[in-house]
Amino acid sequence: MYIYKNIITIEPGKRSGKPCIRGMRITVEDILHWLASDMTFDDILQDFPELTKEDLVAALEFAALRQQRTVIAA
Repeated sequence: MYIYKNIITIEPGKRSGKPCIRGMRITVEDILHWLASDMTFDDILQDFPELTKEDLVAALEFAALRQQRTVIAA
């Protein structure tokens, strides 16, 4: 757990401060959109050879941990 800490970077001047993969301009959001559009890990890795499977897993872990919130219905 928490493998994302060495992979996800946030830089104010890059992609408007969105969480990126290893300082690249590929964001966690990009990866989530690709997966939601039915791309597989293999599809993404083929299109973006600079990414690794560990990068993709880190993006998912990061996104999942950001969703751990208690929601109180109004």
